[in-house]
Amino acid sequence: MSNETATEKKVIVFQLKDEEFAVSVQQIGSIERIQTITRVPNTADFVKGVINLRGVVTPIIDLRSRLGIEATDFNESTRIIIVNLDEIDVGLIVDAANDVIDIPIDSIEPAPEVIGAVNDDYIEGVAKLENRLLILLDLKKVLTNEEITDLKYVEGQ
Repeated sequence: MSNETATEKKVIVFQLKDEEFAVSVQQIGSIERIQTITRVPNTADFVKGVINLRGVVTPIIDLRSRLGIEATDFNESTRIIIVNLDEIDVGLIVDAANDVIDIPIDSIEPAPEVIGAVNDDYIEGVAKLENRLLILLDLKKVLTNEEITDLKYVEGQ
């Protein structure tokens, strides 16, 4: 392991409402433009449906809905970030995918009790960078094992 990876964490930064969030690039498969999403009956409200991504049926989650942030219309900057969770690809709808950056590990702090409207159970920590505050999401907590199992069922339809 090189010294660089021990002191920095490479993340993708994305926007939801007025907040900037980040997840480790190691969990990211790709970033896609918004496309037609096919609804799947009897799924949780935040599961928008599925897309056919290069021949793979991929469940899509509205991250705003999942995190309790009010809904907004999709626009030109709306993106689907494809992440890999427990051997399953899941698409997360975000307002915009901003950039890929390296965060110094020592700039990451535990999540304070309250961060806007986001449930702090989903937060791995916060990183303060110059004039930016990034909320690091813990994707394993954003989707529980049971929900991931349900998505495997959706994916298999």
